[in-house]
Amino acid sequence: MRLLTAMIWAAGLLAVPQMCASSHDSIVDRSSMNLCSVPTDLPQTAEYLDLSCNHIHRIHKGDFKNTTMLRFLNVSWNGLEKMDAETFLDTPHLEGLDLSHNMLTNLSGQQYLLHTGNLVMLNLAWNSFLNMTLGSEFSLLVKLVDFTLGAKNIHVGDFKSLATVKLHSCTLSLEEKLEYEAHSLMGVHAQWLHLDFNAGKLVHSDLIADAFSLFVHVEVRNLTGGYSSLSKELGQLAEIHTSHFYMNHIVIDWEDVTHCINVALQTSISHMSAYDVAIDHPPLKNTDVAKTSTMKSFTFKQGVVNSFFFSQECLYNFFISMPVEHLSMWDTSLIHMTCPEDPSPILELDFSYNALSDSIFSTVEGQETIECQTLTNVEKLTLLGNNLKDLLLVSKRVQHMRSLKHLDMSLNSLFYDGQSECLWPSNITIMNLSSAGLTDSVFKCLPKGIETLDLQNNQVSVVQSFIFKLKNLSLLNLNANRLQDLPVCDGLPKLNKLLLKSNSLHAPSLSRLEGCPNLHLLDASHNPFTCTCSLRNFISLGFKSDNKRGQPGIELLAWPHGYHCFYPEALRDSMLKDFWVYEISCNVGLLATAILVPTVALILTILFLCQRLDAPWYIGMIWQWTRAKRRTRKQVRPEDLIGVEFHAFVSYSQHDVEWVKNHLLPNLEGPDLRLCHHEKNFVPGKTITENIISCVEKSRRSLFVLSAHFVKSDWCHYELYFASHQQLSLGTDGIVLVLLEPLPQYLIPSKYYQLKAMMNRHTYLEWPQDRAKHRLFWANLRAALQADLPDVPVTHLQE
Repeated sequence: MRLLTAMIWAAGLLAVPQMCASSHDSIVDRSSMNLCSVPTDLPQTAEYLDLSCNHIHRIHKGDFKNTTMLRFLNVSWNGLEKMDAETFLDTPHLEGLDLSHNMLTNLSGQQYLLHTGNLVMLNLAWNSFLNMTLGSEFSLLVKLVDFTLGAKNIHVGDFKSLATVKLHSCTLSLEEKLEYEAHSLMGVHAQWLHLDFNAGKLVHSDLIADAFSLFVHVEVRNLTGGYSSLSKELGQLAEIHTSHFYMNHIVIDWEDVTHCINVALQTSISHMSAYDVAIDHPPLKNTDVAKTSTMKSFTFKQGVVNSFFFSQECLYNFFISMPVEHLSMWDTSLIHMTCPEDPSPILELDFSYNALSDSIFSTVEGQETIECQTLTNVEKLTLLGNNLKDLLLVSKRVQHMRSLKHLDMSLNSLFYDGQSECLWPSNITIMNLSSAGLTDSVFKCLPKGIETLDLQNNQVSVVQSFIFKLKNLSLLNLNANRLQDLPVCDGLPKLNKLLLKSNSLHAPSLSRLEGCPNLHLLDASHNPFTCTCSLRNFISLGFKSDNKRGQPGIELLAWPHGYHCFYPEALRDSMLKDFWVYEISCNVGLLATAILVPTVALILTILFLCQRLDAPWYIGMIWQWTRAKRRTRKQVRPEDLIGVEFHAFVSYSQHDVEWVKNHLLPNLEGPDLRLCHHEKNFVPGKTITENIISCVEKSRRSLFVLSAHFVKSDWCHYELYFASHQQLSLGTDGIVLVLLEPLPQYLIPSKYYQLKAMMNRHTYLEWPQDRAKHRLFWANLRAALQADLPDVPVTHLQE
């Protein structure tokens, strides 16, 4: 498949997921369905339509009127004979059109192209075109990039309609009985020219001359003979414009391929490639190769030898002795490569995907192995995907490549026992040992000057201290290994990038990285993290990396989406950025401090408060109240069991007795409101404490007349204390406060903290100085005290 065509169709296929997300009908495949006409049920959202391998002989105007979004159309292999001029009037977005392998005639009469100004790819090969003369409609294809066509006769002026079209790739499908007039390709402006000989053997000298004189990239493919004419014409050209020459999918004799290569080496061609080559009559003896050349690179890919009897050494000698700077031999089943006899100018060797063994470049003479010493200019050696086994032996094979800087041995099955010292050349700075099955011992077999080391997808579990000899190491790739913690890097002063993706890191210890002053990039994503306290510092690094991206410090790559909890099970698959524990729960010392400090502070506070709030006095008061309660329980009289007898017990200071006698009692006391106060209701013979308790218990509520004298009286304080406890025991709000005069909080002693609390919590009544407000005051006070009481005989109340 042509390169650009493949790219276009590949781009279409890659776009499938996005298109399917918006419409399931964007790609329509109606190939090989025995259709005789364009289906009428095509979805309007169709962008890629395949109608190949049917029997559609004619396409009419309006066949695509419902597919206005059409971008790629394939109508190849249909026996198509006619297309109406207005076929694509309704498809303005059409970019790719494949009409190959049909029966269209007359290239100068393809009027349907008048409405295809957005075409990028057009394939008209394998039709019934007698002449290559293009009609004027081709001049409208100003966006055309890839053009494929073929005809039996090609003459000067056939391509004049393409004079203004700048193609990237032009493919000529040539028939064996082709008639070609010299200089006919002058009108084609393209970077690439593909000459598809369709298994032909006849090579037209004028065509070859025009191809190499006009185009930068020339590809010859599907050729089975005529190589002598090709080599002859190539060697006779006075001026060659081609810099890249490709031979693809060909069958060729060893003599022809070596002759063609030798001729090309003597031209100005810079790059030569041979893909999918089958070699007949391979060599039995060495074949001479040009000693000097200006060619930069030679690539030989997917080559096979159609014989079992030949000298492999002679074949290898020819290629390794080529005077080029870059030599690549891909996927050719090489089992060995010899050493050139003379010093080689090769700078890069690429032997990827072969079957090379540890004996590469070496020869055995008797019992002695002779190492190669003529590849001293090689700077890059790629041995990707071979059959290399012993890392120590490979180091011996390349030890004399003193210019070697880049060595790639990935995708091999290497081992190193660590018993002998490796013999790498001293200039190696880049080494790729990925997917090689290596273990921890590999760190003993590394070049000391290495700067970039790729060890991903191996069996490394511990980074051994031998790595500290790599003072210039700046990038270490340990992705997909078995590391359980971060490596210690105290001896890696230049380490800048550390890749540890997909290892077995559970709780990375960031302290191990303190010896990496220049470490700026760390990738530890996709590891089985254990989300516990030990992960806090690592998570903090992620947040710092996110907030200070681009600033000095370690940047955590793939944060936060590549970092998830693996343990415990309850947090599995949750992102590390969403996991957080407080430091106090992880730090034993801090936790102990957090517990002890408040405890000590609480004890000191209690001691301080006890001192400030007169705790001894409260203790004494509680002791007196307890004794009085015990005494009252032992001296119970029958009249005390009757229950509540008064609406309120009045507590006041003796200094306020005049206000009580002259104002309070006259305005409140009566048949419907019984008050208890000490001058009237205290029982002689009892202690004051007992009388207070008895009166409080017999009263429904307690009324306190507050004043500056009240807070100075200890007995008033006792009455307040017992009333508050009575309130707590009964679970009722039975305290009423009357404020005779303003009483600021600072005047209340600290031991009256209950009074302070009551004044903050209860609504108290203030004695108004204005006589007009007295009536409302007494009404509110009476309403606060009135309540239902058990019936008590009057005589009992008078006792």
